[in-house]
Amino acid sequence: MDSKDKTRHHGIVPDEGMLTRESWKIFQIMAEFVEGFERLAEIRPSVSIFGSARTPEDHPYYKLTEEIAYALSEAGFSVVSGGGPGIMEAANKGAYAGKSPSIGLNIQLPHEQSGNAYQDIRLSFRHFFSRKVMFVKYAAAYVVMPGGFGTLDELAEILTLVQTGKTRQIPIILVHEPFWRGLIDWIGSTMVDEKVISPEDLQLFQILDTPQQVVDAIFNHYEHSGFEPSAEEREILLDL
Repeated sequence: MDSKDKTRHHGIVPDEGMLTRESWKIFQIMAEFVEGFERLAEIRPSVSIFGSARTPEDHPYYKLTEEIAYALSEAGFSVVSGGGPGIMEAANKGAYAGKSPSIGLNIQLPHEQSGNAYQDIRLSFRHFFSRKVMFVKYAAAYVVMPGGFGTLDELAEILTLVQTGKTRQIPIILVHEPFWRGLIDWIGSTMVDEKVISPEDLQLFQILDTPQQVVDAIFNHYEHSGFEPSAEEREILLDL
């Protein structure tokens, strides 16, 4: 009995139209990857910045993000954000005012997301997973501002990839210590005590507060190795 016969035996009748749509969707996914690879391959070194889409323009986090992105752009880093409002807009705005490209990886959502006006390169994605690959693949560093579930998702993603060796080790910087302190204390106590992570995993990230500290931390990380991935790291990134 083949798989189709088995499903029918159990009362499940495949929707042939839906199966066809699912099969053809692979080409849409491929197109997102191809366009992303082609347009982002030349922007290195770049820094990906994450944070809440709900942060208003008059909030201190918005201004801090704008200052960090401007400092990074002036230091020669392309800045990549989610392309939307809030912290994403602040990151694009700061980079747009600097000398390096401002890139927005926009996601199509039923609410919250609308593209901001400060993008030199604008890409649009239907799928979170292909968009998340673009954030990681060409990033020399991750800067994580205060944010919600989406921000935590991106933070967990990059921590997991670095921890498991599926991407190269890059600076992962959490900005604004008061916001992150409770989470970091819990990670450092509960998660370590329960042995679901190792004590050395706490070295995968750092907490900083000012634009200059962020820029300096990234340069210090690459002081001896340079920003371009090594041959071994390029092989790792191919399988990302």
